[in-house]
Amino acid sequence: MVSTSTRPAPAALPESYGYRVKKHLLGRPLVTEQLGGERLSNPIALGVLASDCISSMAYGSEQMLVVLIPAIGVAAFTALIPLTAAILCVLLLLTLSYRDVVMAYTRAGGSYVVARENFGPRIAQVAAVALLIDYIVTVAVQAAAGTDALVSLIHLMWGDARLTALDDNKLFITVAVVLLLCWGNLRGIREAGRSFALPAYLFIAAMALLIVTGFTRFLLGDHSRIDVHTPGMVGLGTDTHGFFYGASLLILLRAFANGGSSLTGLEAISNGVSAFRSPQGPNARRTMVAMSCILGTGVLGVSLLAHITHATPYVAQTPTVVSQEASWAFGGNWYGTAGLVFVQLATALILYTGANTSFNGFPFLASFVAEDSFLPRQLTRRGHRLAFSNGIVVLTVVSLTLLIATKGSLNALVGLYAIGVFSGFTMAGAGLVRHHWTRRDGKWRAKVALNGLACGVSLLVALIFAVTKFTEGAWVVVLVFPIGVWALIKVNKRYREEAAALAAAPADATQPRSTSQVMYILVDRVDLAVLKAIRYARALRPHEIRAVHVMVDAQEAKRLAAQWNRTEVGDLPLEMVECPDRRISRSVLELVDRRIREQRAQVTLLIPERNYSPVLGRLLHRRTADHIARAVGRLPDVVATIVPFDVAEAHEERAPRGAATANRA
Repeated sequence: MVSTSTRPAPAALPESYGYRVKKHLLGRPLVTEQLGGERLSNPIALGVLASDCISSMAYGSEQMLVVLIPAIGVAAFTALIPLTAAILCVLLLLTLSYRDVVMAYTRAGGSYVVARENFGPRIAQVAAVALLIDYIVTVAVQAAAGTDALVSLIHLMWGDARLTALDDNKLFITVAVVLLLCWGNLRGIREAGRSFALPAYLFIAAMALLIVTGFTRFLLGDHSRIDVHTPGMVGLGTDTHGFFYGASLLILLRAFANGGSSLTGLEAISNGVSAFRSPQGPNARRTMVAMSCILGTGVLGVSLLAHITHATPYVAQTPTVVSQEASWAFGGNWYGTAGLVFVQLATALILYTGANTSFNGFPFLASFVAEDSFLPRQLTRRGHRLAFSNGIVVLTVVSLTLLIATKGSLNALVGLYAIGVFSGFTMAGAGLVRHHWTRRDGKWRAKVALNGLACGVSLLVALIFAVTKFTEGAWVVVLVFPIGVWALIKVNKRYREEAAALAAAPADATQPRSTSQVMYILVDRVDLAVLKAIRYARALRPHEIRAVHVMVDAQEAKRLAAQWNRTEVGDLPLEMVECPDRRISRSVLELVDRRIREQRAQVTLLIPERNYSPVLGRLLHRRTADHIARAVGRLPDVVATIVPFDVAEAHEERAPRGAATANRA
């Protein structure tokens, strides 16, 4: 029978310094009973789950121009439109496919769950690695783009003269935002809630205002354009008059791959379908369609305004194309300035909110994969505030490393983005093909064709991205991807081998092998820690207690023996074991093994361990007890027990109390 106790611990029990710091930074701990799921209505779910997706309209069109303008000059603004149309066709196809995903799989997990259910857990790790990479890069991309939006606002309002230092410190701003998001999520920020839906609707309103105002101004006869020769802008390539004159297939494919970053985040609703109100599938499907319509309209509107205004990316990546379009559309009067501020602040806010979605998605996905024993099981544990703290910390560390390695450059980060995203799309499409092919319900042939086409197109886009962006950083993802899948499979193999070894217990595993119980107490000095171990050993009343000192220094051993004889420990002798090669763990192992073979006794080894401050203790003191326990734990009839003693607590005690402890021992 297993009994549990709900009696609270006494308030007087001491807490570690690290825990007190954690409680101060993160707040009081939350108990498991406070963990509850909040079901979302469709409007709230759109704002909460779509931030990552719809925010990409802020940089998708600009990333195509970054490739096109240096290659074909002002013809890039013409080539931008058909490329945008191609992106929208892919968006339509993926939306139709993911409408099927959210209807068939209502559990959170998206393409990982689809791949696992249809291809098994090993192949599903391809989707797991794809999504994990996507979440990591999303934090870096969204945070960097949000900082660019803020800096662009300052550029356009106050000019460039005094902003060189600001451009140089964009990385520090981005890093600070990521750390702030990490801290907030460790405190238990929930993705669900009206406060997290507000940035999405502000951004939708801002982009609608920008597009409507811009087209109205154009239709009323204002055909002015931004000067493409402004200092700091990306240099123009060959000035052409033909539509695609001078544009090679490779250039167009690179631009298309960059534009594919507009579709990132499309899978967010499938990853969070379990958060919808019932019926979950139909509600998630409606929200998916609404999100795709908003994204498609926004990307098309930004591209058309770029075509009209000739808004050109800057080498320093600020001001952004969207901020230039807003400045042109609203004009330079006071309400124009207000409109510019509104658009840029809403853009920055949703980009940072989009980065925050990864802090919810990554830890949950990592916990799913860890539950399947493909990632360390520490990722399944909820922390101080019921968040998956280990996953949040891992995401923060890796994304910050990525930001620092790329110096927070959005152009460099986009090269890493879409491979993971479209690999996940590919696995979802392939999984649904198998799902419908196996069940053959309803219009299964049409669904197989649709999802097969989505799978093929997604795979093609991923390959285009890998080839065209290989030298611009995509090689990192191409290299990390197979290594990540291999590593996850190796982790699972190790867990399975350990489980098999632990399960292979003989029938008499719980029966004692000998009737003789011997306790060895390791003594390296005479102090309260050793006396506590002796007191503990005597309380257990074994057949024999033996105190042992592993002798490395003969002079020190003599001093220890003299001190031992002066201590009131009764008739317990101190045995000296020579260790000429200074391998203490090996000497203890040989001593215990010899006793087992000679007398066939059950041996318990008590190892006094002195606990010091966590930081200085590790620097100033060796972890000898752990090494000895690990060494002797390999023997079948030996139990190693570490007897901890808090030195900091003993430091507060007076000498008379220590003497009394010695007498009691």
